[in-house]
Amino acid sequence: MPIQISAVIITHNEERNIARCLESLWGIADEIVVVDSFSTDKTPQICMEYRVRFYQRAFDGYSSQKNYGNSLASHSFILSLDADEALTECLKKELLKVKEQGDQDGYQMRRMANYCGKWIRHGAWYPDAKLRVFNKEKGTWSDNLVHEEVIMAAGSRVGRLKGHLLHYSYYSIDEHISQSNRYSTLAATELHQNGASFSFLKMLVKPCFRFIRDYVFRLGFLDGMSGFIIARITAQSVMLKYAKLRLLKKGAVPVTQNP
Repeated sequence: MPIQISAVIITHNEERNIARCLESLWGIADEIVVVDSFSTDKTPQICMEYRVRFYQRAFDGYSSQKNYGNSLASHSFILSLDADEALTECLKKELLKVKEQGDQDGYQMRRMANYCGKWIRHGAWYPDAKLRVFNKEKGTWSDNLVHEEVIMAAGSRVGRLKGHLLHYSYYSIDEHISQSNRYSTLAATELHQNGASFSFLKMLVKPCFRFIRDYVFRLGFLDGMSGFIIARITAQSVMLKYAKLRLLKKGAVPVTQNP
């Protein structure tokens, strides 16, 4: 029996990305559900032009927003995208095959990031396998504060699709640093909530290990200056995560989840 797919997207001030994302879903999604956390730019107007099912909801975490969007979907199979992502033609052909004769409960795809205008093909960012198509009766978003993922029920069958999910990650280094700072706060908060202990050794060693792993062993250096900058900012984010964990244990850092 042919499969119908509901595309689910969460947004907040994504006017420069959302049209590209929605365009890539043409001919693939049988409906598009957008859950917006009260954008103040033109995101709502652009979404209305594409006649999506548009909802607004106060942001209370990435996983919560995405699971809420899944609950609004009319179809069992979900295609979950971020507003700064888009499907390649090859991936679209693969998804059409899934709709015609899919026999898995979920499907992974490779994500390739565009960093300040350059496609990244090495390091920790590639190949970046993401499970983004799944039966919502068997999969749900984890409750991680950051780097959430789809958790499939035991025994679920998961396949892999050809093609790429394009991720237009950062348009400037300043954006990357700002987001890295925010993510490190969320990661520290999660560690604190889970009772993780702080040590200076972790704060000193883990950033160095992360840089060497991503830049050297995962060949990040082959992406030139971009590869170096990505590995460097990632390592700094790891250091900040543990520094903020220490402050959290002293009650000095507020918990924020604004998008």
